[in-house]
Amino acid sequence: MVPPPSARVLTRRLLTWFRAGARDLPWRRTLDPYAIWISEIMLQQTQVKTVIPYYDRWMKVLPDITALANVSPERLHKLWEGLGYYTRVRNLQQAARLVVAQHGGKVPLEFDALLELPGIGRYTAGAISSIAFNQPQPIVDGNVVRVLARLFAISGNPKDRRVNNRLWTLATSLVEAAHALKPITVPSGSPLKLAGNCSALNQALMELGATVCTPTTPRCAACPLRSCCSAHKSNRVQCYPDNDRRPRATSRRFVAFVIRRGDRVLIRQRPAGVVNAHLWEFPNAEIAPDGTNVSAAGAKAIGIATCDVRSLGVIKHSITRYRISMECFAATLRGRPPRDAGCWRPVDQLAQLAFTSAHQRLLARAVPESSG
Repeated sequence: MVPPPSARVLTRRLLTWFRAGARDLPWRRTLDPYAIWISEIMLQQTQVKTVIPYYDRWMKVLPDITALANVSPERLHKLWEGLGYYTRVRNLQQAARLVVAQHGGKVPLEFDALLELPGIGRYTAGAISSIAFNQPQPIVDGNVVRVLARLFAISGNPKDRRVNNRLWTLATSLVEAAHALKPITVPSGSPLKLAGNCSALNQALMELGATVCTPTTPRCAACPLRSCCSAHKSNRVQCYPDNDRRPRATSRRFVAFVIRRGDRVLIRQRPAGVVNAHLWEFPNAEIAPDGTNVSAAGAKAIGIATCDVRSLGVIKHSITRYRISMECFAATLRGRPPRDAGCWRPVDQLAQLAFTSAHQRLLARAVPESSG
């Protein structure tokens, strides 16, 4: 249970604060559970400013569950191109097809039914249930963890089972307290749509963590809960939460080739079961970090023979804990490529395909006419 001050006091302050200053975000202008579901999946591991244009484009192309269920995999991946963690979008389509088949195309009201859908766990089911349907279901994401850990001075790693259970218990107490309060109203003219207090409370917790109770520079003076915050009172805000230290980054070195034959380019599709599965890329290979004669080593690793090689520069990017340096070359192919080296695609078709983020940058650099 929530220690003093009571859950009722905390929720009143949060609801009042959120009602007055909630950010105007496109998924807050609707109570459509499908739209809210899409936004929650997109926002996993991704910042709001990045998600907004993706969300707007997605909702124009796939405005409902039936459209998502029926869209081609190529179009699906293209809409998601650049957001990363592509398993999310494939799970979305699988779940949409189940909703069409088993629930008449309507997002189920029942929390347990939501949990049965691919890609929906306890957090996402709670977000949909509370935000769209005003059910007193808790949510605990990274922002909520930080707010609760500081508010109640919760020591220990939030991933530890005991600590995690306590966070979920506190979140449950708060949303249940909000459910029992008189419903708040939205200011006249506000685009904000609220299904009720549970909808507002859970969004308020996330909003507070995202805009005020931030990881490195929290704005305690602007916090509606500062007088109740145990970490603030003890001047130990930066001590909570006690997260794991990130593993040291590992450097990796790749070589990629842009090989053209007339109006066609050699590309390949990543197989299922690997990072960025089903996305497209140029032929590439990992080489030793300290290797020399880079283009020759890369060509040998791929199993191709090249000539007229010229540098296209280096593209740096990160995947989880790996810091990747990809040295890029334009080249002419000598002989036929091995079967697994890729396939030839017309330049004017490349813009319709979803590339990995690094290879999307290489595409724009090496084949600029493909974007027109």
